[in-house]
Amino acid sequence: MVARLVADGVLTAEWEPVFEGLPRAGFLPDAVWQHHVATGEVEAVNRGRDPQRWREAADSVHPLVTQWDDGGHEGPGRGRVASSSASAPPVVAAMLRDLTVRSGQRVLEIGTGTGWNAALLASRLGAENVTTVEVDTSVAEAARGALQRQGMGAVTVVRGDGFQGYPPRAPYDRIIATCGVHTFPRAWREQCRPGGVIVVPWGTRFTSTEATVVLTVAADGRSASGTFKDLVQFMSLRAQRREVPEYADYVTAESRDKAERGATTLTWDETIAGEWDISRFVLGLLVPDCTVILDEPQEGQRPVWLCSLAGDRSWACVLFREDRPESTVYQHGDRRLWDEVEAAYGWWQGQGRPGLGRLGLTVDDDGQHVWVEK
Repeated sequence: MVARLVADGVLTAEWEPVFEGLPRAGFLPDAVWQHHVATGEVEAVNRGRDPQRWREAADSVHPLVTQWDDGGHEGPGRGRVASSSASAPPVVAAMLRDLTVRSGQRVLEIGTGTGWNAALLASRLGAENVTTVEVDTSVAEAARGALQRQGMGAVTVVRGDGFQGYPPRAPYDRIIATCGVHTFPRAWREQCRPGGVIVVPWGTRFTSTEATVVLTVAADGRSASGTFKDLVQFMSLRAQRREVPEYADYVTAESRDKAERGATTLTWDETIAGEWDISRFVLGLLVPDCTVILDEPQEGQRPVWLCSLAGDRSWACVLFREDRPESTVYQHGDRRLWDEVEAAYGWWQGQGRPGLGRLGLTVDDDGQHVWVEK
């Protein structure tokens, strides 16, 4: 795994010996679940029943689910919602690289998970300089045990809500989150030193596509700003889980009858396509308070629903077709959501399709603000 991370350029020289000395396998539970991208299947792997396959999963570069449904599911199959995991090693390496730590710095981690990320940080900085917060009691206890077995019992493992940070050990030189957020917690900025760095997966409620953002806290501590780096997908901070509504809650018989019918020449691939397509992330930035719901394909059509999260009941439905130049659009409510999508896509095209490196986020007392670097 380490050799592959080095070859891919995500594992830098200062982190290579740390990853070599702390294999991910030392922090995993006996039962893990791996996702097969090609088939979409989720497979349970148990160390007791198949130690070789478990080791192969542990040493792979893929993420592994370690808990479902906040601990309420223990069966061999998948649960309803994945609630804790061992992140993909390439993502772990890239985020640690972007954190730009130096020996002796104090770091706060939000989302302990297995404890592997905290151990990697402790190896570089000293265990006494690492504080990690985990909301789930059983996950926190398992991570604390794994850290102790690795000789890193001096890491401060806190069972609590990471949204609040951890004031008793503030201020921190660096803060890193291993869970996704869509509303940046003010506490994280306030608990990071001026000039400090915060690395966090951030996204909107449009889809589950997120991007890591590297923020630097201003000299006066009143704001933090930086650019996006890599597209990612993380389990959400539990206080901010993305609750996807049922489109049936929006689409009444009356609203169906009154819906405005139109057409679009934008395609599935341009707007809603793959989870790792930047267009999905950009549209989420430019069409606020909106979520996308994918429906089952039927009769050559691929229905996509858009529902407003702004307190109104606006909705839109696009019936994408690959065999025609136009797709049918239905819209209802105070917002014309698909019109907003088309305007956002047109603006992005007009700006030269800026990539993540030109897109940034600033957080301050007034909230969070997305911007484009000229």
